[in-house]
Amino acid sequence: METIKKFLINEQHIGFRLDQFLAAQFPEYSRSYFNRLIKSRYVLVNNQPVKSGYLLRLNDEVIVHLKSTEIDLEPAPIPVKVVHEDEDIIVLDKPPGMVVHPGKGNETNTLVNALLHYTNQLADTGEKTRPGIVHRLDKDTSGLIVIAKNDLAQRKLRRQFDTKEIFRIYWALVWGDFDQEKGTIYEPIARSRKNPIKFVVDPRGRHAITHFKVLQRFQYVTLLEIKLETGRTHQIRVHMRHINHPVVGDQLYNGRETQLLNLPENLRKRGEHLLKLLPHQTLHAKKLTFLHPRTNERVSFEAELPENFKTALDKLPDLFLL
Repeated sequence: METIKKFLINEQHIGFRLDQFLAAQFPEYSRSYFNRLIKSRYVLVNNQPVKSGYLLRLNDEVIVHLKSTEIDLEPAPIPVKVVHEDEDIIVLDKPPGMVVHPGKGNETNTLVNALLHYTNQLADTGEKTRPGIVHRLDKDTSGLIVIAKNDLAQRKLRRQFDTKEIFRIYWALVWGDFDQEKGTIYEPIARSRKNPIKFVVDPRGRHAITHFKVLQRFQYVTLLEIKLETGRTHQIRVHMRHINHPVVGDQLYNGRETQLLNLPENLRKRGEHLLKLLPHQTLHAKKLTFLHPRTNERVSFEAELPENFKTALDKLPDLFLL
């Protein structure tokens, strides 16, 4: 299967390498995947083949022929935690540590493999590795995700993401204390030029807006409620790292052992104990609200925190008592 995508380069992306630009537009694919496409002349700029390092110019037209991956989807008998199901949708509570759909390096034991074992009613998204998938959560982020069982539900749900009619509330433990009770981060996000698996705040990136509110303060850790206004890859994790409050347990964005140095020396053992309780980043999609694709009524779902997240909250008053 082949999908053709076209882009007209604006001022925001002038000077980006072609392979970096494509990897930022399609975070589900690796940069090396696009290098192969470019070498095979499946990517054209102004109808001409170019090299991966081509620097984009204003009004360049980029045409990409996306080739489907050679992954054979196999059902896997992995339990799924169903929060709600009807003839159109399934709302699941995804555990931390589970990848949503197959890709390079994660070809089996994903949420999609589990769904294929659970049901044969999934929307045809047009992408072989993502039947029913409307949106994603990072591998180590837990919580609510909605699955489309038919094409109508998929189209209507995706449209709501585009029009911002879907509301997502996350809970996160982050390092440090806040001067304010709530705030908003307006910072554009792009793929890192130094590390292709990371994203960074970059003025040439895509606009991203994150709202946060303090729920509970501990001495060196804060529990936040976070609402996304946009849905960029790793958005919460990147924004929290940018304001020097990385998500506790987040290895990729400086949320683990390096933070222990910010603690008083006599509390570092307690910090180590906290991290042992939290093998994954403490980021949980707690609430999901949207218009039901068939009834058009607003529906809302909530998911309990994972056990290790709850255990950490219980122990934090003793570890870092205010």
